Amino acid sequence: MSSSKPPTRSIDREAPVQGAVVIHPDREGRSSSRRADARLEEAVGLAMALDLEVRETLVANLRQLTPATLFGKGKVEEIGHIIELADADVAIVDDSLTPVQQRNLEKAWQVKVIDRTGLILEIFARRARTREGRLQVELARLSYERSRLVRTWTHLERQRGGFGVMGGPGETQIETDRRLLADKIRKLKLELTEVRRTRTLQRSARKRHPYPTVALVGYTNAGKSTLFNRLTKAEVVAEDMLFATLDPTLRMLKLPDGRPAILSDTVGFISDLPHELVEAFRATLEEVKEADVVLHVRDIASAESAAQAGDVREVLAKLGVDMEDRAILEVWNKIDLVAADDREVMEGDARRAHPPAIPVSAVTGEGCDALLATIAGLVDEAPPVDVFTPVGEGAAIAWLYRHGRVIERNDGKDGSVRLAVSLSPQALGQFEQQFPGAEIRGH
Repeated sequence: MSSSKPPTRSIDREAPVQGAVVIHPDREGRSSSRRADARLEEAVGLAMALDLEVRETLVANLRQLTPATLFGKGKVEEIGHIIELADADVAIVDDSLTPVQQRNLEKAWQVKVIDRTGLILEIFARRARTREGRLQVELARLSYERSRLVRTWTHLERQRGGFGVMGGPGETQIETDRRLLADKIRKLKLELTEVRRTRTLQRSARKRHPYPTVALVGYTNAGKSTLFNRLTKAEVVAEDMLFATLDPTLRMLKLPDGRPAILSDTVGFISDLPHELVEAFRATLEEVKEADVVLHVRDIASAESAAQAGDVREVLAKLGVDMEDRAILEVWNKIDLVAADDREVMEGDARRAHPPAIPVSAVTGEGCDALLATIAGLVDEAPPVDVFTPVGEGAAIAWLYRHGRVIERNDGKDGSVRLAVSLSPQALGQFEQQFPGAEIRGH
Protein backbone atom coordinates (compact mmCIF):
# COMPACT_ATOMS: atom_id res chain seq x y z
CA MET A 1 0.00 0.00 0.00
CA SER A 2 1.60 3.19 -1.13
CA SER A 3 1.26 6.33 0.90
CA SER A 4 1.36 9.74 -0.66
CA LYS A 5 2.34 12.85 1.20
CA PRO A 6 -0.04 15.77 1.04
CA PRO A 7 1.28 18.58 -1.14
CA THR A 8 3.16 21.22 0.84
CA ARG A 9 1.79 24.72 0.74
CA SER A 10 4.05 27.71 0.48
CA ILE A 11 3.23 30.21 3.17
CA ASP A 12 3.07 33.82 2.06
CA ARG A 13 4.67 35.69 4.92
CA GLU A 14 4.51 39.11 3.30
CA ALA A 15 2.05 41.56 4.78
CA PRO A 16 -0.93 42.15 2.49
CA VAL A 17 -0.82 45.37 0.48
CA GLN A 18 -3.08 48.02 1.98
CA GLY A 19 -5.12 50.11 -0.41
CA ALA A 20 -5.53 53.80 0.29
CA VAL A 21 -7.67 56.71 -0.81
CA VAL A 22 -5.94 60.09 -0.49
CA ILE A 23 -8.09 63.18 0.10
CA HIS A 24 -6.80 66.75 0.09
CA PRO A 25 -9.29 69.16 1.69
CA ASP A 26 -9.06 72.45 -0.25
CA ARG A 27 -10.23 75.09 2.19
CA GLU A 28 -11.63 78.32 0.82
CA GLY A 29 -9.73 81.38 1.99
CA ARG A 30 -6.62 79.44 2.98
CA SER A 31 -3.63 81.65 2.15
CA SER A 32 -1.20 79.44 0.30
CA SER A 33 1.12 79.72 -2.66
CA ARG A 34 0.68 76.00 -3.33
CA ARG A 35 -1.83 74.61 -5.81
CA ALA A 36 -4.34 72.05 -4.54
CA ASP A 37 -3.27 69.48 -7.13
CA ALA A 38 0.39 69.88 -6.12
CA ARG A 39 -0.53 69.38 -2.47
CA LEU A 40 -2.51 66.28 -3.39
CA GLU A 41 0.46 64.92 -5.34
CA GLU A 42 2.68 65.46 -2.32
CA ALA A 43 0.20 63.64 -0.07
CA VAL A 44 0.21 60.72 -2.52
CA GLY A 45 4.01 60.66 -2.26
CA LEU A 46 3.76 60.48 1.53
CA ALA A 47 1.31 57.58 1.29
CA MET A 48 3.58 55.72 -1.14
CA ALA A 49 6.51 56.26 1.24
CA LEU A 50 4.53 54.03 3.64
CA ASP A 51 4.16 51.34 0.95
CA LEU A 52 0.45 52.02 0.62
CA GLU A 53 -1.23 51.27 -2.70
CA VAL A 54 -2.98 54.51 -3.67
CA ARG A 55 -6.18 53.45 -5.43
CA GLU A 56 -8.03 56.76 -5.64
CA THR A 57 -7.26 60.45 -5.06
CA LEU A 58 -9.44 63.53 -4.87
CA VAL A 59 -9.45 67.20 -3.93
CA ALA A 60 -12.44 67.94 -1.67
CA ASN A 61 -13.50 71.59 -1.78
CA LEU A 62 -14.52 72.95 1.62
CA ARG A 63 -16.60 76.10 1.86
CA GLN A 64 -16.82 75.81 5.64
CA LEU A 65 -15.44 73.44 8.27
CA THR A 66 -17.72 71.00 10.06
CA PRO A 67 -16.48 70.57 13.66
CA ALA A 68 -17.56 66.93 13.95
CA THR A 69 -16.17 65.56 10.68
CA LEU A 70 -14.28 68.42 8.94
CA PHE A 71 -16.30 67.68 5.76
CA GLY A 72 -20.02 68.34 5.39
CA LYS A 73 -22.48 65.44 5.58
CA GLY A 74 -22.87 65.14 1.80
CA LYS A 75 -19.14 65.17 1.21
CA VAL A 76 -18.59 62.52 3.90
CA GLU A 77 -21.11 60.24 2.15
CA GLU A 78 -19.57 60.93 -1.27
CA ILE A 79 -16.04 60.10 -0.06
CA GLY A 80 -17.35 57.03 1.75
CA HIS A 81 -18.77 55.74 -1.55
CA ILE A 82 -15.40 56.30 -3.28
CA ILE A 83 -13.61 54.41 -0.49
CA GLU A 84 -16.04 51.53 -0.79
CA LEU A 85 -15.65 51.29 -4.58
CA ALA A 86 -11.85 51.40 -4.25
CA ASP A 87 -12.00 48.61 -1.64
CA ALA A 88 -9.56 50.71 0.42
CA ASP A 89 -8.26 49.87 3.90
CA VAL A 90 -7.01 53.36 4.76
CA ALA A 91 -8.19 56.92 4.14
CA ILE A 92 -5.49 59.59 4.15
CA VAL A 93 -6.77 63.09 4.93
CA ASP A 94 -4.13 65.65 3.98
CA ASP A 95 -4.94 68.01 6.83
CA SER A 96 -4.87 68.07 10.62
CA LEU A 97 -7.84 66.26 12.16
CA THR A 98 -9.04 66.66 15.72
CA PRO A 99 -9.36 63.38 17.65
CA VAL A 100 -13.16 63.65 17.43
CA GLN A 101 -13.09 64.22 13.66
CA GLN A 102 -10.77 61.27 13.15
CA ARG A 103 -12.99 58.97 15.22
CA ASN A 104 -16.22 60.11 13.51
CA LEU A 105 -14.75 59.66 10.03
CA GLU A 106 -13.59 56.14 10.93
CA LYS A 107 -17.14 55.32 12.02
CA ALA A 108 -18.63 56.78 8.85
CA TRP A 109 -16.16 55.22 6.40
CA GLN A 110 -15.43 51.97 8.28
CA VAL A 111 -11.69 52.21 7.51
CA LYS A 112 -8.59 53.45 9.31
CA VAL A 113 -8.27 57.24 8.96
CA ILE A 114 -4.84 58.92 9.14
CA ASP A 115 -4.32 62.66 9.03
CA ARG A 116 -1.23 64.47 7.70
CA THR A 117 0.49 64.57 11.09
CA GLY A 118 -0.04 60.87 11.74
CA LEU A 119 1.18 60.03 8.24
CA ILE A 120 4.45 61.94 8.60
CA LEU A 121 5.00 60.52 12.10
CA GLU A 122 4.62 56.99 10.76
CA ILE A 123 7.16 57.66 8.01
CA PHE A 124 9.59 59.07 10.55
CA ALA A 125 9.11 56.06 12.81
CA ARG A 126 10.04 53.70 9.96
CA ARG A 127 13.02 55.67 8.68
CA ALA A 128 14.88 56.74 11.83
CA ARG A 129 18.05 54.69 12.29
CA THR A 130 20.18 56.37 14.95
CA ARG A 131 19.29 56.30 18.63
CA GLU A 132 18.75 60.05 18.61
CA GLY A 133 16.47 59.81 15.58
CA ARG A 134 14.37 57.08 17.16
CA LEU A 135 14.08 59.03 20.43
CA GLN A 136 12.98 62.16 18.56
CA VAL A 137 10.31 60.29 16.64
CA GLU A 138 9.04 58.42 19.69
CA LEU A 139 8.76 61.70 21.59
CA ALA A 140 6.81 63.30 18.74
CA ARG A 141 4.55 60.23 18.45
CA LEU A 142 3.73 60.19 22.16
CA SER A 143 2.95 63.93 22.12
CA TYR A 144 0.59 63.29 19.20
CA GLU A 145 -1.05 60.30 20.93
CA ARG A 146 -1.59 62.31 24.10
CA SER A 147 -3.75 64.71 22.10
CA ARG A 148 -5.78 61.71 20.83
CA LEU A 149 -6.78 60.65 24.37
CA VAL A 150 -10.29 62.01 24.52
CA ARG A 151 -13.52 60.49 25.76
CA THR A 152 -14.56 58.87 22.52
CA TRP A 153 -13.82 55.26 23.49
CA THR A 154 -16.08 53.55 26.00
CA HIS A 155 -13.26 51.64 27.72
CA LEU A 156 -11.74 54.96 28.77
CA GLU A 157 -14.71 55.81 30.94
CA ARG A 158 -14.33 52.92 33.36
CA GLN A 159 -13.53 53.75 36.98
CA ARG A 160 -11.15 51.49 38.79
CA GLY A 161 -9.60 51.33 42.24
CA GLY A 162 -5.84 51.42 42.56
CA PHE A 163 -3.00 50.54 44.85
CA GLY A 164 -1.08 53.78 44.46
CA VAL A 165 0.97 52.46 41.55
CA MET A 166 -1.49 52.24 38.67
CA GLY A 167 -3.72 55.04 39.91
CA GLY A 168 -5.53 56.03 43.03
CA PRO A 169 -9.18 55.29 43.89
CA GLY A 170 -11.56 56.69 41.38
CA GLU A 171 -8.92 57.31 38.68
CA THR A 172 -10.43 56.74 35.26
CA GLN A 173 -8.74 54.71 32.55
CA ILE A 174 -8.16 57.85 30.48
CA GLU A 175 -6.40 59.57 33.40
CA THR A 176 -4.19 56.51 33.87
CA ASP A 177 -3.30 56.45 30.19
CA ARG A 178 -2.49 60.15 30.22
CA ARG A 179 -0.30 59.76 33.30
CA LEU A 180 1.58 56.82 31.79
CA LEU A 181 2.15 58.79 28.59
CA ALA A 182 3.39 61.79 30.59
CA ASP A 183 5.86 59.51 32.42
CA LYS A 184 7.13 58.08 29.11
CA ILE A 185 7.50 61.57 27.63
CA ARG A 186 9.45 62.78 30.66
CA LYS A 187 11.84 59.79 30.46
CA LEU A 188 12.32 60.23 26.71
CA LYS A 189 13.17 63.90 27.16
CA LEU A 190 15.84 62.99 29.71
CA GLU A 191 17.32 60.39 27.34
CA LEU A 192 17.26 62.83 24.45
CA THR A 193 18.97 65.51 26.56
CA GLU A 194 21.80 63.06 27.30
CA VAL A 195 22.16 62.10 23.63
CA ARG A 196 22.26 65.76 22.62
CA ARG A 197 24.90 66.46 25.27
CA THR A 198 27.05 63.76 23.68
CA ARG A 199 26.51 65.28 20.21
CA THR A 200 27.47 68.70 21.55
CA LEU A 201 30.71 67.24 22.89
CA GLN A 202 31.39 65.60 19.52
CA ARG A 203 30.75 68.89 17.75
CA SER A 204 33.10 70.68 20.16
CA ALA A 205 35.75 68.09 19.38
CA ARG A 206 35.29 68.75 15.65
CA LYS A 207 35.73 72.47 16.25
CA ARG A 208 39.22 71.79 17.55
CA HIS A 209 40.05 70.70 14.01
CA PRO A 210 40.31 73.65 11.61
CA TYR A 211 37.74 72.28 9.18
CA PRO A 212 34.88 74.48 7.99
CA THR A 213 31.40 72.94 8.08
CA VAL A 214 28.83 72.96 5.28
CA ALA A 215 25.20 71.88 5.77
CA LEU A 216 22.62 70.86 3.18
CA VAL A 217 19.02 71.94 3.73
CA GLY A 218 16.03 71.85 1.43
CA TYR A 219 12.53 70.59 0.78
CA THR A 220 12.09 66.85 0.98
CA ASN A 221 13.01 65.08 -2.28
CA ALA A 222 14.97 68.10 -3.59
CA GLY A 223 17.94 65.81 -4.24
CA LYS A 224 20.10 66.61 -1.19
CA SER A 225 21.30 63.05 -0.63
CA THR A 226 22.15 62.57 -4.32
CA LEU A 227 24.14 65.81 -4.24
CA PHE A 228 25.77 64.72 -0.96
CA ASN A 229 26.90 61.49 -2.63
CA ARG A 230 28.14 63.33 -5.71
CA LEU A 231 30.22 65.83 -3.72
CA THR A 232 31.66 63.41 -1.14
CA LYS A 233 31.72 60.21 -3.22
CA ALA A 234 29.73 58.58 -0.40
CA GLU A 235 26.89 56.07 -0.66
CA VAL A 236 24.14 57.57 1.46
CA VAL A 237 20.63 56.28 0.70
CA ALA A 238 19.27 58.47 -2.10
CA GLU A 239 15.81 57.56 -3.34
CA ASP A 240 13.06 59.32 -5.25
CA MET A 241 10.98 59.23 -2.09
CA LEU A 242 9.86 61.73 0.53
CA PHE A 243 11.95 61.66 3.71
CA ALA A 244 14.52 59.16 2.40
CA THR A 245 17.00 60.79 4.83
CA LEU A 246 16.14 61.38 8.48
CA ASP A 247 19.31 61.15 10.53
CA PRO A 248 22.14 63.66 10.00
CA THR A 249 25.04 62.22 8.01
CA LEU A 250 28.54 63.74 8.07
CA ARG A 251 31.32 63.20 5.53
CA MET A 252 34.56 64.90 4.56
CA LEU A 253 34.31 67.14 1.50
CA LYS A 254 37.45 67.82 -0.55
CA LEU A 255 37.45 71.41 -1.79
CA PRO A 256 39.45 72.34 -4.91
CA ASP A 257 43.05 73.41 -4.19
CA GLY A 258 42.36 73.51 -0.50
CA ARG A 259 41.55 72.02 2.82
CA PRO A 260 38.67 69.63 3.34
CA ALA A 261 35.36 70.64 4.86
CA ILE A 262 32.74 68.67 6.77
CA LEU A 263 29.49 68.26 4.83
CA SER A 264 26.26 67.29 6.61
CA ASP A 265 23.10 65.97 4.97
CA THR A 266 19.94 66.76 6.95
CA VAL A 267 16.28 65.78 6.91
CA GLY A 268 14.11 67.31 4.20
CA PHE A 269 11.52 69.92 5.13
CA ILE A 270 7.86 69.92 4.22
CA SER A 271 5.01 72.42 4.24
CA ASP A 272 2.72 72.61 7.27
CA LEU A 273 5.23 70.80 9.46
CA PRO A 274 3.26 69.20 12.33
CA HIS A 275 4.04 70.94 15.60
CA GLU A 276 4.73 67.55 17.22
CA LEU A 277 7.72 67.22 14.89
CA VAL A 278 9.22 70.67 15.41
CA GLU A 279 11.25 69.45 18.40
CA ALA A 280 12.41 66.43 16.42
CA PHE A 281 13.66 68.70 13.66
CA ARG A 282 15.34 71.01 16.18
CA ALA A 283 17.90 68.39 17.23
CA THR A 284 18.61 67.40 13.63
CA LEU A 285 19.16 71.02 12.63
CA GLU A 286 21.79 71.72 15.27
CA GLU A 287 24.28 70.93 12.50
CA VAL A 288 22.73 73.71 10.40
CA LYS A 289 22.91 76.26 13.20
CA GLU A 290 26.63 75.54 13.66
CA ALA A 291 27.55 75.45 9.95
CA ASP A 292 29.87 77.99 8.33
CA VAL A 293 28.01 77.67 5.03
CA VAL A 294 24.42 76.53 4.39
CA LEU A 295 23.53 75.11 0.99
CA HIS A 296 19.80 75.50 0.30
CA VAL A 297 19.10 72.80 -2.29
CA ARG A 298 16.06 73.45 -4.51
CA ASP A 299 14.37 71.24 -7.08
CA ILE A 300 14.45 73.87 -9.79
CA ALA A 301 12.61 71.59 -12.24
CA SER A 302 9.52 71.56 -10.01
CA ALA A 303 6.70 74.03 -10.66
CA GLU A 304 6.48 74.35 -6.88
CA SER A 305 10.17 75.27 -6.42
CA ALA A 306 9.57 78.86 -5.26
CA ALA A 307 6.79 77.82 -2.85
CA GLN A 308 8.93 75.00 -1.46
CA ALA A 309 11.82 77.43 -0.90
CA GLY A 310 9.44 79.66 1.06
CA ASP A 311 8.38 76.67 3.18
CA VAL A 312 12.03 75.88 3.98
CA ARG A 313 12.71 79.44 5.10
CA GLU A 314 9.53 79.42 7.21
CA VAL A 315 10.49 76.18 9.00
CA LEU A 316 14.02 77.45 9.65
CA ALA A 317 12.57 80.64 11.16
CA LYS A 318 10.27 78.58 13.42
CA LEU A 319 13.27 76.61 14.63
CA GLY A 320 15.23 79.72 15.49
CA VAL A 321 17.86 79.36 12.75
CA ASP A 322 18.97 82.89 11.90
CA MET A 323 19.52 82.74 8.16
CA GLU A 324 20.76 86.34 8.00
CA ASP A 325 23.75 85.56 10.19
CA ARG A 326 25.54 83.04 7.94
CA ALA A 327 26.68 82.38 4.40
CA ILE A 328 23.77 80.88 2.46
CA LEU A 329 24.06 79.61 -1.08
CA GLU A 330 21.07 78.46 -3.13
CA VAL A 331 21.82 75.36 -5.19
CA TRP A 332 19.37 74.90 -8.05
CA ASN A 333 19.37 71.14 -8.52
CA LYS A 334 17.91 68.91 -11.26
CA ILE A 335 18.80 71.21 -14.16
CA ASP A 336 19.02 68.06 -16.29
CA LEU A 337 15.21 67.92 -16.02
CA VAL A 338 14.69 71.53 -17.17
CA ALA A 339 13.50 71.81 -20.77
CA ALA A 340 16.15 73.09 -23.18
CA ASP A 341 14.01 76.12 -24.08
CA ASP A 342 13.84 77.13 -20.40
CA ARG A 343 17.52 76.61 -19.53
CA GLU A 344 18.73 80.03 -20.71
CA VAL A 345 16.05 81.85 -18.71
CA MET A 346 16.76 79.72 -15.60
CA GLU A 347 20.53 80.34 -15.81
CA GLY A 348 19.92 84.09 -16.19
CA ASP A 349 17.68 84.05 -13.09
CA ALA A 350 20.43 82.19 -11.19
CA ARG A 351 23.03 84.85 -12.10
CA ARG A 352 20.69 87.68 -11.05
CA ALA A 353 19.84 86.10 -7.68
CA HIS A 354 21.41 87.65 -4.59
CA PRO A 355 23.74 86.02 -3.91
CA PRO A 356 23.95 84.28 -7.30
CA ALA A 357 22.55 80.73 -7.25
CA ILE A 358 24.52 77.76 -8.59
CA PRO A 359 22.65 75.54 -11.11
CA VAL A 360 23.70 71.89 -10.81
CA SER A 361 22.64 68.36 -11.62
CA ALA A 362 23.49 65.96 -8.81
CA VAL A 363 22.74 63.08 -11.20
CA THR A 364 25.04 64.10 -14.09
CA GLY A 365 27.54 66.17 -12.09
CA GLU A 366 27.00 69.29 -14.22
CA GLY A 367 27.80 72.44 -12.25
CA CYS A 368 29.30 70.60 -9.26
CA ASP A 369 32.85 71.87 -9.91
CA ALA A 370 31.56 75.45 -9.90
CA LEU A 371 29.67 74.70 -6.68
CA LEU A 372 32.80 73.37 -4.95
CA ALA A 373 34.82 76.40 -6.07
CA THR A 374 32.12 78.73 -4.71
CA ILE A 375 32.05 76.88 -1.37
CA ALA A 376 35.85 77.18 -1.14
CA GLY A 377 35.57 80.92 -1.66
CA LEU A 378 32.92 81.22 1.06
CA VAL A 379 34.82 79.28 3.72
CA ASP A 380 38.13 80.99 2.98
CA GLU A 381 37.23 84.45 4.16
CA ALA A 382 40.64 85.00 5.79
CA PRO A 383 43.12 86.91 3.58
CA PRO A 384 45.97 84.75 2.32
CA VAL A 385 49.33 84.76 4.11
CA ASP A 386 52.79 84.02 2.74
CA VAL A 387 54.47 81.03 4.32
CA PHE A 388 58.17 80.34 3.71
CA THR A 389 59.32 76.82 4.55
CA PRO A 390 63.03 75.89 4.56
CA VAL A 391 64.43 72.69 3.09
CA GLY A 392 63.16 69.53 4.76
CA GLU A 393 59.84 70.96 5.93
CA GLY A 394 57.69 68.62 3.83
CA ALA A 395 55.43 67.90 6.79
CA ALA A 396 54.60 71.62 7.13
CA ILE A 397 53.75 71.88 3.43
CA ALA A 398 51.53 68.80 3.61
CA TRP A 399 49.79 70.24 6.71
CA LEU A 400 49.00 73.48 4.85
CA TYR A 401 47.50 71.59 1.93
CA ARG A 402 45.32 69.57 4.30
CA HIS A 403 44.10 72.43 6.48
CA GLY A 404 44.19 75.49 4.23
CA ARG A 405 43.61 76.57 0.66
CA VAL A 406 46.86 76.96 -1.25
CA ILE A 407 46.45 79.79 -3.76
CA GLU A 408 49.99 79.97 -5.11
CA ARG A 409 53.23 77.97 -4.77
CA ASN A 410 56.81 78.89 -5.69
CA ASP A 411 59.60 76.34 -5.28
CA GLY A 412 63.09 77.79 -4.71
CA LYS A 413 66.22 76.32 -6.28
CA ASP A 414 67.58 75.59 -2.79
CA GLY A 415 64.57 73.41 -1.93
CA SER A 416 62.68 76.05 0.05
CA VAL A 417 59.03 76.68 -0.75
CA ARG A 418 56.89 79.83 -0.60
CA LEU A 419 53.13 79.30 -0.36
CA ALA A 420 50.30 81.83 -0.52
CA VAL A 421 47.67 80.10 1.59
CA SER A 422 44.33 81.01 3.10
CA LEU A 423 43.91 79.72 6.66
CA SER A 424 41.31 80.23 9.33
CA PRO A 425 42.67 82.08 12.39
CA GLN A 426 42.40 78.83 14.36
CA ALA A 427 44.36 76.88 11.75
CA LEU A 428 46.99 79.61 11.53
CA GLY A 429 47.55 79.46 15.30
CA GLN A 430 47.90 75.67 15.19
CA PHE A 431 50.40 75.89 12.32
CA GLU A 432 52.57 78.39 14.19
CA GLN A 433 52.67 76.10 17.22
CA GLN A 434 53.48 72.93 15.29
CA PHE A 435 56.02 74.38 12.84
CA PRO A 436 57.97 77.21 14.50
CA GLY A 437 60.67 76.92 11.81
CA ALA A 438 58.34 78.29 9.12
CA GLU A 439 58.29 82.03 8.44
CA ILE A 440 54.85 83.64 8.09
CA ARG A 441 54.22 87.07 6.56
CA GLY A 442 51.03 89.03 6.01
CA HIS A 443 49.21 88.59 9.35
